[in-house]
Amino acid sequence: MSRRVIYTRREFCAVAGTATASILAGSACRLTGASGTGRLTARPRDGMKTSATGQIALGLDHQRDAILQLPQSASHSPVPLFVMLHGATQTADDMFGYLGSTHLEAGVAVLAPNSRGGTWDAIGGGGFGADVEFLNQALERVFETAAIDPARVAIGGFSDGASYAISLGLINGDFFRSVVAFSPGFVISGAIYGQPRIFISHGTHDHILPINSCGRRIAITLTARGYDVTFREFDGDHEIPADVAREGLRWVTG
Repeated sequence: MSRRVIYTRREFCAVAGTATASILAGSACRLTGASGTGRLTARPRDGMKTSATGQIALGLDHQRDAILQLPQSASHSPVPLFVMLHGATQTADDMFGYLGSTHLEAGVAVLAPNSRGGTWDAIGGGGFGADVEFLNQALERVFETAAIDPARVAIGGFSDGASYAISLGLINGDFFRSVVAFSPGFVISGAIYGQPRIFISHGTHDHILPINSCGRRIAITLTARGYDVTFREFDGDHEIPADVAREGLRWVTG
């Protein structure tokens, strides 16, 4: 069961100071430096009409492609777009397993790209590169074929994908209005643009990315830096419960 965590000013200042210092100092769940800008240039186009709905392979790579799923409502008016990034060793297909039918119920288009390798480029400290280029290419293809509401473009992900999503979301906050991070581990530093809303969820029994050193610290640190952060704890492990996925999608449409 998820809940919203609210800190008193005294509790917040005490915990935030420790969390920020710890993340900046570096740990298993950390704020790291990375080369490359991570900036995306693709933008929704005016006057587009969506001619097809359902799940579509974009055909950008025959081995590790990107998948777009459009709700029925996309044929009538511009819809929100949620970019969903997979965790390490996972694939784009796995993301639709996590989301189930929640995005279709919410009328949200979902773009799920595959990373070029086993996880996202900057996660290992190598900097932003091929994965950002491929994501930009996938977004360009989406904007060429579907009517997307530019005010409701969001990015999110699970595990490594959540860490990468927060990082790109902060760097591209003038493009992504919302960020949804399911069980993130850390944030990769970069030049900040805009100020997106941020939703973070984390299981209290997560044995891979412990909540205290990861989700909680990220939420507190970003709040201390002035971001509008909603943090949901749930009684579970390294996962995305259906009710949490549903709440994240509602966050995107809002």
